[in-house]
Amino acid sequence: MTSPEPRSATGPDAALSDALTTEYGVVYGYGLVSAYSLPEYNPLVVTTIRQHRERRDRTIAMLTGRAVAVPPAAAGYQLPMPVTTSNDALRLAVRMENDTAAAWRAVVEQARDADDREFAATALGQSAVLAAHWNRALGNWPITQAFPGGAE
Repeated sequence: MTSPEPRSATGPDAALSDALTTEYGVVYGYGLVSAYSLPEYNPLVVTTIRQHRERRDRTIAMLTGRAVAVPPAAAGYQLPMPVTTSNDALRLAVRMENDTAAAWRAVVEQARDADDREFAATALGQSAVLAAHWNRALGNWPITQAFPGGAE
């Protein structure tokens, strides 16, 4: 038996595909966070990278299971800011968590399936919590957003 030819992502699957692309960039970006952050942040970096890799892998499995074409990871990514110091690395971590929260919020908003909505809501919450950890490390206040993933 042959598998169906993967189709392009549309509707809720497109939001899921976009979130996957964001996760690819975040995993890449945390390589720089790891390189530039102080050793005291290594446990948080490891936990964070693990969460994003697990989420990336699960999203790939979800799309593959639906016979949706999985976008490939790029060889490199343009970061939203230069990183030359430990504080730059922490600011990048906050930015990436806010970006992933926005991507997963879009999945929550567009999901038609309860399992997708639950997965995306969990991812949104995890990103919000990680952003709070990085904001605390930077000494930012407030450390949380009222509505993670949104511009409100």
